[in-house]
This record gives sequence, C-alpha cells and structure tokens, in this order.
Amino acid sequence: MEDYRRIADQLAADITAGRLRPGERLLPQRRFARQHGIAGSTAARAYGELVRRGLAVGEVGRGTFVRAAPAGPEPALAEPGEARIDLELNFPMLPQQAEQLAAGLTRMSRPDVLATSMGAMGPAGTPAARETAASFLARAGWAPDPRRILFAGNGRQAIAAALAAYVPAGERLGVERLTYPVVKGIAARLGITLVPLAMDEHGLLPEAVAAALPLRAVYLQPAVHNPLGVTMPQERRVRLVETLRRADLHVIEDGIYSFLRDDLPPLAALAPERTILLDSLSKRLAPGLTLGFAVPPAGDGEQRVMSALRSGAWTASRFALTAATQWLADGTAAAIGEAKRLDARQRQRIRAERLAGFTVHADPNGYHCWWELPDPWRADTFVAAAARHGIAVAPGAAFAVGSGHAPNAVRLALGSPTHDTLADALDLLTGLARGAPEDAVPE
Repeated sequence: MEDYRRIADQLAADITAGRLRPGERLLPQRRFARQHGIAGSTAARAYGELVRRGLAVGEVGRGTFVRAAPAGPEPALAEPGEARIDLELNFPMLPQQAEQLAAGLTRMSRPDVLATSMGAMGPAGTPAARETAASFLARAGWAPDPRRILFAGNGRQAIAAALAAYVPAGERLGVERLTYPVVKGIAARLGITLVPLAMDEHGLLPEAVAAALPLRAVYLQPAVHNPLGVTMPQERRVRLVETLRRADLHVIEDGIYSFLRDDLPPLAALAPERTILLDSLSKRLAPGLTLGFAVPPAGDGEQRVMSALRSGAWTASRFALTAATQWLADGTAAAIGEAKRLDARQRQRIRAERLAGFTVHADPNGYHCWWELPDPWRADTFVAAAARHGIAVAPGAAFAVGSGHAPNAVRLALGSPTHDTLADALDLLTGLARGAPEDAVPE
C-alpha cells in the first residue's frame, strides 16, 4: 500500500476512535511531514485522501479540519431536510396565497378547458401563453419577444436545456465561484467542466471571465445571487457585457430571484444577441407549481434550446402551462409577487436584527443570506450543531465550485418558517455562534 494511504488510514483510525475530535484542526502539512519524517508531498496526499473519504475538510487560509460527521452525498439542496425548522431550502409561501390561487382554477374545472389542457404540447406552448409570459417577465422597461419564449417543466430543466444547447460535452462553462448547487449536478451529468470565476461585493468580475478563456459560455445570477445575495449594479453589467462581446461568449442568465429586484433590467436587455434568460414560478408562486421559462437569443437560439428541451424530455405539461397562464393573465401571480417582495424585506429586517454584529451578506430584498462564521467554528461543525437543535442550514461547501477549500460560511434560507419561528431560530443560531464547538457537543 502506498505510504500516503497508510498514513491516511492511521489518521482515519484516530478520527473514528475520537482521538481527533470533530472540528479539530490537523497539524499544518509541513509540520506534520517533519514530525513523521516524510516528504511534504506525501503529507499533502494523505490529507487529500482524508478529504476524499469525507473525514476532513480543507479551508483556504485556515488549514484542514476533522469533519463534524461522515459526509453524505454532495448536497444538491433538492429535498427538505428532516430538521424541524428548515433554513436550508427556500420555499416562500404566504398564508393567503392558496386562496388567491384557488380562485384562478375555477375556469380550469370546465370540461372543455380541462379537455384541452390534457393534450400534448411542445416547448413553444401556445401563442396566448407566450404573450402572457412576455408581459409577466417584463421589468424595468424591458420585455422579451413573445416569439422567442419557450417553456420547461421547471427552472432546473430550463437550466439543463440551456447548458445542453450551448455547452457541448467536454467543454468549459464559466460560473461564479459560489453558485446554485444544482448547476454542478447538471454539468456533471452533461459532461461539462465548470470553471470558477472570481467575484467581489458587486458580483462576477468581468476580468475573471477574460482570464478564464477559453470558455463556451458563462452561467450567472446577476439579481439576488444564490447564495451571496449580491445584486450586480448596472455599471458592472455594462462592463460584463462588453467583456462577453469581446470574447464572443453566450451568457446563461438565471433570473429566478429577479422578481425580488425588478428595478434593474436583465442582461438580456443589454445583450439580447447572446443572452439566454431563464426563470421559473417556483419562488414567485410555489415550489409545487413548476413551470420554467427560457428566452434564447434570436437566430438559431430558439431552435437550439427547443431541441434540447425535447431531447431531454424537459418540456412543460399543458395542464401546468394552462393553469399558470391563467394566474399570470388575471393578476394573481403579480399580486403574490408583490406580497413576497414585502415579505422578503420583513424577513431581512428580522435577520439584520438577530445577526447584528456578525459578518453577513444579503440583498435587503432577498430571501436568503450568507453568514461568515466566527472562529473557532467550522461550517460543517456548525451545520451539525444546528441540526442537533432541530434547525437545518446549508453549508458553504454545497455552493463552492471545484475541488478547492470550502468556505467557512453557511447560507440561511429565510423564506420557509413563519416570522416568529424564523426569529427564534436565528436567536438559537446566534447563541451557538457566540459559544464554542465543544459547548455544542452532547455529553
């Protein structure tokens, strides 16, 4: 057996026996190598083997730490956790919205309408649905061409279709260094290599795109970025579009949270010839009401995305499109969206009050925040401690692109609990954060 694996086995035995406790920092690699009389490269490979086995986690500028628990599958943030209070996934639902939606379904109960809505349908939907969707997706003086709107079963399927249409297997896709976790899974299934791109407090850096070339496309979230909550200002958007044009790159713009910041037009307004705009109803209305939108650029864009939707079996059902079109046309969806904008701002005020004094990044209009944990906490240890108190939060590693060190942060999804429950959960989490990891370990 290779030396580094034997050393990793010894460290793994110490972790299993409790001689190395969860959250404990391992010796720096050079010091470990000197103490054990081995090469630095052997120590690095041994530590890397522990990370690969899910027994340790590396953090930039901090070192390598024992994980709080054996790692499960890479988080996809696709299903609700088992904790009693869910701050891991965002399912914003307002108390009155079921009644609002129910009223719009009256017409659907007519036999003639129901019979029509049960038929087959392609990605282009119907002319009426396209016109209605174009009006609904419009913001800040911009509106899409109804002729180019396509429909997917949900937002994730719209993302998959856009990636399949514009990034061939084996090619490189630029993404923000922290991104929507589902994109990582989709890219892996499609054989696409993700290239992490640097960000700052205003979002993606245009020069990071230029430095990462060659790329086939860029995927990003310019409005209420998940997980950082950053909304890219107009000046940065203009600079980014200039960079994309010089590099002749297409951009896949995920606008799922854009309804919370409808004061800025999308990138599609600045570069319609190279932007594939994506959106869905999962946050605007409800997670169980799945319908995705894709607005590809003119030319062959519509045909490319349409072909991907068909070949991937990612098209919307006619029933879902008929119901959604009714809610979009009668103003129900707009009313719920406006109420959610108010709700999100209220929740951010609760967050700002409860997490005062900590380093937190968020859009004041968003449904989530990014919390940089204080020392001596590590993200995986904090997630485990929160779970023991019945609260699910998302570790920063779920959003990190590539195999580098995990950020020492957690994302809090603020949209699911009631306001009172959210306040209580944040109080409990801040109490944990002000203590030490060993205080949170049960006897």
